[in-house]
Amino acid sequence: MSTDLRVTDRVVIDGADLSFTAVRSSGPGGQHVNTASTKVELRFDLEGCAALGEDVKARLRELAKGRFDADGFLVVVSQSTRSQHRNMQDARERLAALVRTALTPPKKRRPTRPTAASRRRRLDAKRQQSEKKQGRSRVSD
Repeated sequence: MSTDLRVTDRVVIDGADLSFTAVRSSGPGGQHVNTASTKVELRFDLEGCAALGEDVKARLRELAKGRFDADGFLVVVSQSTRSQHRNMQDARERLAALVRTALTPPKKRRPTRPTAASRRRRLDAKRQQSEKKQGRSRVSD
């Protein structure tokens, strides 16, 4: 496994911007869980990354608001398997997917107006509802 993270054909995150720590995992595994450090915490230095533009970094900050630690690193945690190597691959893939999502700029919203038919349907439904409520009122002698 190379240290660089290939996000797309054009975008490759340098391995120097990534660091990982292995810690003890929770969950199933019997006695193995108490001795092996299989949970992986992958830290990504977003501010120091030269492979991403400022607009992509801003979108990534917005996407992963709650995943930043006190030092400003983006933290991706994986403990889904009992293997440290597979958890590392999973964490790297999750980070790549997050960056891929941030690479696509959001579409501009084009304001629209309701059509005449939809306005007419809305008013008909309101009128029908009003008549239903009127029919429930007390009948006077």
